[in-house]
Amino acid sequence: MRKIDLELVVGLFVLIGVFSLAYLSVRFGKLETISGGSYAVYAEFENAGGIKEGTIVEIAGIEIGKVKSLSLSKDYRALLMISIKKNIPIQEDAIASIKTKGLIGEKYIQISPGASDKLIPDGGKITETESLIDIEELISRYIFGKVEEKK
Repeated sequence: MRKIDLELVVGLFVLIGVFSLAYLSVRFGKLETISGGSYAVYAEFENAGGIKEGTIVEIAGIEIGKVKSLSLSKDYRALLMISIKKNIPIQEDAIASIKTKGLIGEKYIQISPGASDKLIPDGGKITETESLIDIEELISRYIFGKVEEKK
């Protein structure tokens, strides 16, 4: 009788441990278990270097979504599918920019809201984008004398 009680207690302890680990993984890993609270918006960039799935999307320093997927468009530009929280409307004249955080250089997408009354619908596209400035390319152009002023 005592062996059955001991096995039952150990089994319950293991189950509690497994459920606790699963809860912590979802809670701290920021995994989405239900994706009903967001809508998709697309943005095209000349260069999406450093951006990957799960990259944070912010407005005014507040996280409003994440990059869900990356692919190439027909004209070989980076096409990003961004998942935005349902309660955050994005104006059709908003600007999406790739920015860098901190010293390590973690990349994120910064959306600057527009002034338009029209909103981007689910599956719509942000037309104004700014790619990250490639410092290595600028230094290379400067060293080899190929720096040109844009007019």
